[in-house]
Amino acid sequence: MPNEPLVSTDLWQQGWLRTARHVPSPNFGPRPAGSVIDLAVVHSISLPPGVYGGDEIERLFTNTLDWSAHPYFEQIRGTEVSAHFVIRRNGEVLQFVSVLDRAWHAGRSTWAGRDNCNDYSVGIELEGLEDTPFDPPQYAALATLLRALRTLCPLRGVMGHEHIAPGRKRDPGQAFEWPLLQADLTWHDVAFPAST
Repeated sequence: MPNEPLVSTDLWQQGWLRTARHVPSPNFGPRPAGSVIDLAVVHSISLPPGVYGGDEIERLFTNTLDWSAHPYFEQIRGTEVSAHFVIRRNGEVLQFVSVLDRAWHAGRSTWAGRDNCNDYSVGIELEGLEDTPFDPPQYAALATLLRALRTLCPLRGVMGHEHIAPGRKRDPGQAFEWPLLQADLTWHDVAFPAST
């Protein structure tokens, strides 16, 4: 069943989570007609790499990043990307795109025999690096967010970017503890990466 175009509940208003800090991004578009949002994709990001706590991720996703502020930014100059959510190291949840819209997070990707994961997925970025442990508040916030998403979308899978774009992406990476997340959620009818 396609997602309803307008949703308002105690948790959600038109695809915006009421408890998240809203930072609207211009980098989104409509989902294809009839799309069923049934996949959550977990990513990791830090800007510059390994630096946490600044506003650079927000600036990247809102097209306001000063490309000259750090040498690394020259490598990504002009990039227009977004995710639906970012979870900071302290567990704060930021939302950039309505879940009902298509964020630009997955790129070339495939899951369950379907290409173009952006069309039917929710992108969740964790502030961090692929080989560095994530913080406990991030796992707690991610589990809470996934439970909230399941009240809005018929999630059938929770995968990493590395699982839907193998060989091209490697986040959230080997430091991410999939068994911890799966144990917290206790979802037996949702697919997790095979390694869990």
